[in-house]
Amino acid sequence: MRAVPEGFDEAYRLQQTRYPSTGEGWQPVHTVYVPADRFSIRTLSEWSDQALSLVKAHLPDPAALAEVFGVPGGLAAAVHPKVIQKLSSEPIEDLRIDFEDGYGVRPDLVEDDHVAQAVEAVATMHAAGTLPRRWGPRVKSFADGNPARSVRTLDLFLSGLMERAGELPRGFTVTFPKILMEAYLGQFTQVLGRLEDELEVRLRFEMQVEAPQTLPFLRGDLAESLGGRLAAAHFGVFDYTAAIGLPPHEQRLDHPACDHARHVMQTAFAGTRVELSDGSLAAAPASGLTGDVHALWRRHAELVRHSLRHGFYQGWDMHPSHLVSRFATVYAFHLDRYDAYRERVRAWEEQREAEGGLMDEPATIRTLVAALSRADAALP
Repeated sequence: MRAVPEGFDEAYRLQQTRYPSTGEGWQPVHTVYVPADRFSIRTLSEWSDQALSLVKAHLPDPAALAEVFGVPGGLAAAVHPKVIQKLSSEPIEDLRIDFEDGYGVRPDLVEDDHVAQAVEAVATMHAAGTLPRRWGPRVKSFADGNPARSVRTLDLFLSGLMERAGELPRGFTVTFPKILMEAYLGQFTQVLGRLEDELEVRLRFEMQVEAPQTLPFLRGDLAESLGGRLAAAHFGVFDYTAAIGLPPHEQRLDHPACDHARHVMQTAFAGTRVELSDGSLAAAPASGLTGDVHALWRRHAELVRHSLRHGFYQGWDMHPSHLVSRFATVYAFHLDRYDAYRERVRAWEEQREAEGGLMDEPATIRTLVAALSRADAALP
């Protein structure tokens, strides 16, 4: 009698390759994208200065943070200094230099010039040690009907940077938007393969899920089929909600239709180490008045909490004000349950009953350990 069923070894090998585990290592809590024509070596300091000015004017102490973000006083006292520390030391964890929607369509020579300016800024920041831990361009979509422009921007960006900096700095990724046809993914991967051979580098990319047409070809073997180059999938709320016909006032991250799309993303990429990121809030404070700034922070915090509750630990930020509400909400989320999670893990390890009569399963313990690791990586 055969002890191992025929074909098992191959199936198990494929399982380990396709579903290695949950994500490992550090993942940014946000991505900031800046139109390419507005990006410079001053971008990070400008965002930091604006965010810190808002804190000074409208969030001066833990009591104000507790009131604006609805967290207990003790938790606010722990979060407030961490927000200031983060805004001062690392205001942007992941930066995307945008050549797509935030940039628009320009004459080829104009876009070429902005690519060169971006390369010079990135090389200067790399030399100074100020480049964010993650960074890279967002190129135009193949769905626009002009893939040559998208490829040219990426080619000029990478070749120019390699020439200027002498290497490809760590943390590089390129964002590929509006993928209405699965074939575009394979074609873009071929472009990356050619650039890898020419430049002798390894390239990975993020796909954006911005259309209902994208959902049917999200599946567990997608990253494998793309040669391991797919690093992340980012949800695009406004293109997606417009594509399914939602009215403008319902084009929001916490709409049930967006929950459905994100759950499809989670189902498709579970265990593959493809990182997931949520979308953004396209709004800034209506004025410099405290009431308007607080209103913006409260709304953004609601959306960030919604993402966190649904297992999306990264999102897109569009304005310096968003940095305040992003970090305040993320830090409060992680710190609020940190001690309780750690106690449950300890109880499990010591083979004793956890407080409150909880009977944790091994899968829950793995989730608790992952949550603690995520908190440790996110907190300054």
